Amino acid sequence: MLDKTYDPKEIEARRYPEWEQSGAFRAHPESAKPPYCIVIPPPNVTGSLHMGHALDNTLQDILIRWRRMKGDDVLWQPGTDHAGIATQMVVVRNLEQEGIGLAVEGADRGDGNKKLLSREEFLAKVWEWKAYSGGTITSQLRRLGASCDWSRERFTMDEGLSRAVLKVFVDLYNQGLIYKDNRLVNWDPKMLTAISDLEVESREVKGHLWYLKYPIEGSEEHIVVATTRPETMLGDTGVAVHPDDPKWKHLIGEHAILPLVGRRIPVVADAYSDPEKGSGAVKITPAHDFNDFEVGRRHRLEAISIFDKFARVNENAPEKYRGLDRFEARKRIVADLEALSLVEKIEPHTHAVPYGDRGGVPVEPFLTEQWYADAKKLAEAPIAAARDGRVTFVPERGRDDFFRWMENIEPWCISRQLWWGHQIPAWYGPDRKIFVALSEGEARAEARRHYGKDVPLERDPDVLDTWFSSALWPFSTLGWPDETEALGKYYPTSVLVTGWDILFFWVARMMMMGMHFMTDVPFRTVYLHGLVTDERGQKMSKSKGNVIDPLELIDKYGADALRFTMASLAAASAGRLRLTPARVEGSRNFATKLWNATRFAEMNGVALPQDFDSASVRHTVNKWMLGELGRANLAVDKALADFRLNEAAGTLYEFIWGVVCDWYVELTKPILQGADGPDKEETRAVTALVLRETLKLLHPVMPFITEELWDKLGHRPRHGMLIGQAWPEPTAADPVADAEIGWLVKVISDIRSARAELNVPAGAKLRLLVIGANETTRRRLDTHRAAIERLARIESIDAMATAVPKAALQVVVDEATYALPVGEVIDLKAEGARLQKEIRKLADEVGKIDAKLGNAAFVARAPEEVVEEQRERRAQAEQTRTRLSRALQRLGA
Repeated sequence: MLDKTYDPKEIEARRYPEWEQSGAFRAHPESAKPPYCIVIPPPNVTGSLHMGHALDNTLQDILIRWRRMKGDDVLWQPGTDHAGIATQMVVVRNLEQEGIGLAVEGADRGDGNKKLLSREEFLAKVWEWKAYSGGTITSQLRRLGASCDWSRERFTMDEGLSRAVLKVFVDLYNQGLIYKDNRLVNWDPKMLTAISDLEVESREVKGHLWYLKYPIEGSEEHIVVATTRPETMLGDTGVAVHPDDPKWKHLIGEHAILPLVGRRIPVVADAYSDPEKGSGAVKITPAHDFNDFEVGRRHRLEAISIFDKFARVNENAPEKYRGLDRFEARKRIVADLEALSLVEKIEPHTHAVPYGDRGGVPVEPFLTEQWYADAKKLAEAPIAAARDGRVTFVPERGRDDFFRWMENIEPWCISRQLWWGHQIPAWYGPDRKIFVALSEGEARAEARRHYGKDVPLERDPDVLDTWFSSALWPFSTLGWPDETEALGKYYPTSVLVTGWDILFFWVARMMMMGMHFMTDVPFRTVYLHGLVTDERGQKMSKSKGNVIDPLELIDKYGADALRFTMASLAAASAGRLRLTPARVEGSRNFATKLWNATRFAEMNGVALPQDFDSASVRHTVNKWMLGELGRANLAVDKALADFRLNEAAGTLYEFIWGVVCDWYVELTKPILQGADGPDKEETRAVTALVLRETLKLLHPVMPFITEELWDKLGHRPRHGMLIGQAWPEPTAADPVADAEIGWLVKVISDIRSARAELNVPAGAKLRLLVIGANETTRRRLDTHRAAIERLARIESIDAMATAVPKAALQVVVDEATYALPVGEVIDLKAEGARLQKEIRKLADEVGKIDAKLGNAAFVARAPEEVVEEQRERRAQAEQTRTRLSRALQRLGA
């Protein structure tokens, strides 16, 4: 017997270990079943479950469970990423609390009492930490219900994946696709490493715009440059003006004398300068600005780096500034320029400043020698595969974004100045000649051949960008470079589910590496989902205080409720998926509704005879129910196949809550609670069949409650666990039954809606007058009289009425008008006036919103979430206005 109350926490804690221990999640590469494989975007080993993980892994698990039921040999490949900079930061922070630091060259030694760890000692500490807390995220994924094949779990630093990384680096180097170069990178002066664009966050900062005067050589004139970073002027090697700017055009080809430094720098013509911004002239510092770097290349300007790796002024600047922190240097430089009357003015200026998301300090564009991969060459095959359809994108616009980035791709900086990660397999000889090899022994042998003797070799201290190892994930996790059975069966994988934000960082890189080393795409479909935000469409962040913890929601409402909410939000076209705890609560109520309906069925003796044949059903309402079940089956199956998971969830909700609970249970109550007989036995059997098949349809989205109900309804002894069941075959529809019960549902629904819209008291029982009914309608009214009276709260039905009385609300269904005299229970005149007032108010609101949205300046300047909120408010107001206008029509007004 089902418990009276649905308790998700107890059920989930019990069911997941059963699934895992039974082997239900395991892939079987030896089987003849067709493969279906998804590789999990490996979460950081430092991490804990956040809302992005909850969305991403729910969507993957729905697809995995569905394809498992469809008969595929399913592999959901799990694993974690070593997350170089994030992990190193966590461990360094922990060590600092113990008074321990790292023996990094040039680092502040503090009071001299701090214990300093060598690289080897530090790495031992990281592995200790990983062993202690590295399983947090995977245990939390289990709480979500993720049915990964945990027996195949991988880690980007495990022995097999490390071997793959070494081979890829060596092969690409030998092919000329990896090389060293001196270029600008995003440099984090706190973490002392280059970082990727994804590890840079843009923050709005209230600063200043300094207008500085640079004297023109051989004249009394000055050219005025506007800058937000006066400290970088020490590295200026040019001034750029727009070629058509009348203000400065006459100075093109002249030279300015750089104040405080005395360097002679050219004035060049370049369209990068915007005459409408600042002074119209820009200082060019190629070593400290990405745009300036490109301008410098175009005009062959020298790149002079004036900061060291700690963002302190270095030896390339005048002696008086050397050793100063960049922001202290800013104050000194501005003061010195003011003393020379070379500051024309200073304006308040709010602008975007890039910060390192780990170090938490402003990123410095930094000219440094790093290792690079030839991304332009590696991008050629992925671009071709996306063009010819070997890989598809959902939604389709992802393909356009992919092309836009890949066709303009820059060299990929693959080195990081960290200790935690895959150390670059490169060794340097005494003359700095590079030897790249799979091992130090191979490098020494190569050096011996080159020099003719043994020489000391120094290994490159840098490690590889985390994205380098995760780029190999679809094939390294399957055993490459070995030719494994799993690699042969599951590569290419079927679908990659991930967010838009890592389309370029991860998806593109996997395609580059997969096509280069496997000569085929790493996945057939890229399914891109939006970002989970708060209810206002704002990105969740600790600083805003709007972070919603998925584990707290699971504790409160259950994993199934969170999963159903995630699926419901996941419209493929949506960039932002707005989440509120109230939505998760609504999903929990949906689960409770199914629980209570099943309990009601159980209390009414519902059971499925072993030899029951749905084709033998005779009762109209049961035929209709089987048709509805079949339609829901087809709709859910198609929505999942088309990656419209929100539509699958919507169909399930409407079917279970709307059709099964609100209509079928209500329409069959008199039968189930009436006298024994063939109708009752048939209805019990159909109800049992519908519940059984419904649990199968819902299982991919809400696996815990469905597995529990499957067991409690007695199916497990005969068929085994629900997770191992096949996807159901659609039941057949009966057009006659569909038409008749469809009519009944519409009549009752429209009467209920009309009553609600006109504020008719719920307890008021009304007469129903039916005008213009044909013979079919009169027969249906006679057959279903009791149901209409009970469910629409009707006192009596007159199927032969000839005219609509005054003071009646009206509903039209097919050829007949259904009139309900309401003059005695509501004031029709007052109700009409109220409706008209509300409609006018809504029209005014729509007009104001239209004026805002029609203002191009507002749409351009307002945050995306504000514009979207206005559009949603308009849609809701329009929807309400339509509903109230319909209600007014029903009054005959």
